[in-house]
Amino acid sequence: MDTFINNVLIIDLSKHAYHIEKREAYFNEYLGGTGAGIQLLKEFLDPKADPLSPENVIVFSVGTLTGKFPMVSKTVALFKSPHNGYLGESHAGGRSAISIWQAGYGAIVIKGASQIPVYVVIDGKAVHFRDARALWGVNDMAVAGRIMRERDGKSGLRTIMRIGKAGERLITYSSLTTETYRHFGRLGLGAVFGSKKLKGLVVTGTRTVPVENKKEYKALYDQIYTSCVSSSTKKYHELGTAENILPLNALSALPTRNFQETSFEKAEVLSGENLAEAHLGRRVACSHCPVGCIHLAVLREKYPDDPYFYKTSFVCYDYEPLYSVGSLLGIQTVEAFLKIMITVEKYGIDVITTGVILGWTTEAYAKGLIGREQTGGISPAFGDAGGYIELIEKMIEPDNEFFELMGKGLDALTKRYGGSEFAVNYFGNELSGYHTGPSIHLTHITGARHSHLDSAGYSIDQKMLRKGALLPPEELAKQLFNEEAERQVLTSLVICLFARNIYTMERVSRCLKLFGLDVSEDRLREIGKKILMEKNALKREMGFDMENFTIPERVLTVPTPSGRIDPSYLRETAKHFKNLLL
Repeated sequence: MDTFINNVLIIDLSKHAYHIEKREAYFNEYLGGTGAGIQLLKEFLDPKADPLSPENVIVFSVGTLTGKFPMVSKTVALFKSPHNGYLGESHAGGRSAISIWQAGYGAIVIKGASQIPVYVVIDGKAVHFRDARALWGVNDMAVAGRIMRERDGKSGLRTIMRIGKAGERLITYSSLTTETYRHFGRLGLGAVFGSKKLKGLVVTGTRTVPVENKKEYKALYDQIYTSCVSSSTKKYHELGTAENILPLNALSALPTRNFQETSFEKAEVLSGENLAEAHLGRRVACSHCPVGCIHLAVLREKYPDDPYFYKTSFVCYDYEPLYSVGSLLGIQTVEAFLKIMITVEKYGIDVITTGVILGWTTEAYAKGLIGREQTGGISPAFGDAGGYIELIEKMIEPDNEFFELMGKGLDALTKRYGGSEFAVNYFGNELSGYHTGPSIHLTHITGARHSHLDSAGYSIDQKMLRKGALLPPEELAKQLFNEEAERQVLTSLVICLFARNIYTMERVSRCLKLFGLDVSEDRLREIGKKILMEKNALKREMGFDMENFTIPERVLTVPTPSGRIDPSYLRETAKHFKNLLL
């Protein structure tokens, strides 16, 4: 039995105070992670609170299997999103989950706001509030991270989460970076940190947990480990999710130039295959993960006045960045793509939302909705990486209304300047890069996070394409609901979704039993549905109505591989999905 997992560390930034409480039921009945996090958010957060006020609450939570099995290495963050005003949920790996668990906690709750910039160091039972005024405003987030690392040490045993200038300036889609290459990217956790004057969070610990039945544990661990390094995860190690570029391009499902097209003439250049062959510098892995799916490309930039001297940067890449600041912006070379990525990383902003906004800006400029007066003299054009970097720089230091609104997302821009017909977002969250058919758009509409990861509709789209017929709306709603409900089990246990075919419900049940939790497969599925329903109930308290969505005209006019999307099909399916939540 892992009794430390029930510990919840509660930090009050207003008082620079902390204490520890027990929440055994949250971890026994909801498994930790997403499930326990929702319970903590319900307990500590007023759903009507302003997301950028001290009343907003941040919950970090890990699962009851954290530290015990491979690929159980995610941390779930829950908060009220400043980007769309609903539930904010974001996941990241790195060392974050293992460090929180080794420090002796299942969850951390952060409330209030500091009067001065601070970063918080959690070292087991001790919590320190460090003055971060000297770090506030530092131009490059990597520098702030390095100073925290040098000051608080314990390399290999700690996680360092921090925000950049975007979070300090409350850009609503700013991110929180952990271990340089992993991010809590979506829905603006960085801005919530910034509103609390919280520059970073360092977590260190060394505790472990005894295993009673070592023989059975070793046998099950080895079985799972073998599966993790087998063919089912091979693609994530070799090419990573960048492998998706060429298949989606061949399907005509790769959004290009702000969704005006669905195939890109430079897909080969931005493909996972080309990046691996010509630009891959190294792979790294999250703690307790044998896969190593984090791919880092190398960018060498020559110093102008020194022959044979180069600045060398390692830049992480995945499919979604290659879409959002690659094909969506018509970027023609890997070097141009990497330079945009370096700028995004430097300031700490969500790359998907950034790319979609830049795509809209380019088209709005071409159509005359905005001009050089708004863009500060820049003429945005597809393929012009330098122009996009300048636009990002100006957004970080805004000097006019346009750049202020750019920092608030597409809804703010279209409300002021028009162009909603080519603004691709649902419920205020900009689209990830799949135009495979109606199911992926329903994933964005019905998913609790409005993310492609909620119910993976792109997979259902491809199955329907092979069969040559769409599912009836009621049946499609059931499939999306059941997929998302089952994923709640995995994200509550903070199992990486790349291992979703390894951690079957039967195997999860056996893992839990070894650590004192007797939960049947059927019970696991019931828990998943309950968590999904409770998430949506909390969203409704925040003002969310699943049927009140706008379908971007661009989504309807650009054909998917199975043809144009019928808006009545989306609305009918969303209605059935909503009924399943009641």
